[in-house]
Parts: sequence; C-alpha cells; structure tokens
Amino acid sequence: MLPGIGVFGTGNVVRVMVPFLREKGFKIEALWGRTLAAAQEVALELEIPFFTNKIDDVLLRKDVDLIFIMCSPNLHSQIAVKALGIGKHVLCDKPAGLCQGEALKMVRACQYYPSLISIVNHSLRFLPAFVHMRKSICDGFLGKDSEITVCDIRVQMGSLLHSTYDWHCDDTMGGGILTLVGSHVIDLVTYLTEQKAVRVHGVVRTFTKTTANINGIRHISSPDFCSFQMEMSGGTLVTVTLNNHLQGSFSQEVLVCGQQGNLVVRGGDLYGQKNGCSKEDVIYVDVEDLQRSGNINATAAKSIPRPYIKGLFKMICALREAFLPVEDKRGWVKNPVAQAATFEDGLYVQAVIDALRKSSANREWVKVNIITEEPDPNPLLSAAVRRSAISM
Repeated sequence: MLPGIGVFGTGNVVRVMVPFLREKGFKIEALWGRTLAAAQEVALELEIPFFTNKIDDVLLRKDVDLIFIMCSPNLHSQIAVKALGIGKHVLCDKPAGLCQGEALKMVRACQYYPSLISIVNHSLRFLPAFVHMRKSICDGFLGKDSEITVCDIRVQMGSLLHSTYDWHCDDTMGGGILTLVGSHVIDLVTYLTEQKAVRVHGVVRTFTKTTANINGIRHISSPDFCSFQMEMSGGTLVTVTLNNHLQGSFSQEVLVCGQQGNLVVRGGDLYGQKNGCSKEDVIYVDVEDLQRSGNINATAAKSIPRPYIKGLFKMICALREAFLPVEDKRGWVKNPVAQAATFEDGLYVQAVIDALRKSSANREWVKVNIITEEPDPNPLLSAAVRRSAISM
C-alpha cells in the first residue's frame, strides 16, 4: 500500500518528479505553490486534483501520508517540523533549512518521531556510479585499509538563475552554487569516505551580480563560484571546485585516490586504475535511459543535471520498496532507504556550509562546529537579564 503524496513546490524538479512518481504507483493528492496562480498552473499541467497556497491545507489532508518538500529553503524547516509533528513521512530537498538552527529543529523533530521516514534529497548517494564506487572502496580497490589520501571534485555547469528575480538570486534565501550543489558534494564525500570534515578553507564569490532581466535596484547576492578544501577526520584531504560559468553544459568529475590506485566518476560512469597500470578499467557504465517515460517534461528535465535527477529517481524507487511490503499506508521497512541522508546528515552539511562562508569572509581555515543547542536569538538581551539577576 503506497502512501498518498503532498508536494510543496512548483519548480522544474516537480514537473519531472510527479510523472515518475505516478509511473511507480504513487498517487499525488495535493500541491502547494507560493501563489495560488502558480499552484493552479502546475496542478492543471500535472493533473493534480487539489492545489493551494496554504501550507496547512496540504499537511492536514487525510489522504496525504508522505510529504515532498521541493520549495525554497527558507520554508524547509517549518514544513518538515510541522509534517513530522502530525505524523507524516518527509522527504526534504537540500539544503536542510537556511542555517544550523533550522536544521537542528528538523533533527529534533525526527528524533521525537523515529517511526516516520525523514530523509534529505542528497540524491547522489543513490546514483549507481557512486554506489559502485563506495563498494569498490570498501572492497579494498584503493588499498587494504581503504585508506583514502586525496579526493578531488570538479563541477562545472550553467547558471542556476531564472529569467526573473526569485530566491535563487539571494544568498540569504538559500540560493547559489554553494548551497544547491555544494551541499550535494559535501554529503557525497562523507558517504564515500565515511569521514566528516574537521576544518575547511574556502573562497566563495558572486561574479554575476546583474543580468539583462535582473538589474536596477535588485542585485544578485547568491554565489556562482566557490573553491574549497576540507580536512577530514580520517586524514583525507578534499578539494572542490564549483563553477556556474559553463553555459549550456554540465560536467562533474569525482576523483578518489588511495595508496594503491584511484577511482573516478565522470558524469554517471565509474573508472578505476591501479598503481602501475597504464590505462583505466571501466567498472560501471550508465546506459539507463531517463526518458523512457513519455510523460516526463523534456524541457524541465534538461534544466536539471542528469546525475541529480537520476539519483532522485533511484531514491523514489527505494521509497517505493520501503512502503510496498507493508499493508498499512504509514508502515515501512528501513532497508531500502537505509543509505539515504538523514536530517542529522543535513545538519552536518549545514555546519560545513556555515564554516565555509566564515572562512571566505575571514580568509582563514575554520573549524567545523556542529551545534547541539539552538542559538540565542538575542544574546545581548539575555546577557543583560543575567546581569540583572546576579545583581538582585
């Protein structure tokens, strides 16, 4: 028995995801949009029976048991915490909120309700090439102790901005390549190496501050380039370059080096080379066709890099396997989604992003600090209250 789905968001990822969900047997019961007009347009296009611009109207529907949060990051925490509180499963898009404080609220909510699915859309974990890469590392391809020395990642793509000003243009709203692509990369490194970042050093820049359609009083603050290094807990050194200036194409290469060889994923294909060998071996080639479903919007699909959308499809297949064996709509089995990123992983990624922003501003190495208590919203007032209490 598959759960009914409520979708938050009206972007291209929703246009691609909904037909695939239906293909896998899920029923889309409700859609939320920022405005009623946007929600109505997408609902009519995708034949979704109910649409609204009120969050609670989707969450409180009895036929909705699984929530897909695919809207702007400033709403992720609010919707996820509410949904878990009323007994709904949650798949939340990256990043997990705008800051560690919001991510921590999500972590606490999922800890209160451990019987509910709560995962973050770090879809590269489900991409077959990275699944095979992790297996090769565990099987000792890079060395007996699976010791990884260097990890080098390069992602080059076109602009993430739309034709009109929206949250993608604003760094404080979660826009930019660091949060939208860097969050995937930070999570992927931990998934592959089973290590977490201890210290980071980064350069985050916004080179495109206006476009032909976005100018005047509004300027773009979201970063379109970043380069950073991470020292991992197991001694691995990670270098990452993310670039939004390669118009009209997408290129992603993930290289992992060890004492006895290296593994590299280019796009969706995995290659390996042992030390002393003159050429690479092909370990996995991605030949699966994404467009096998005629209902998927081809234009929307082109706007999302193939590895990310294919990973999302694989995650949806895993969700189906988790729900299918159980008679109750709210019941599920853990094994199919065991490799998915949790809200705790989302909090860690947010901690690294916060450290990278601080490093770029201060031009120095910064220690990654994962908070365990929500930050005080007004520390000066709290200090004054404490002082007055002491004097009394």
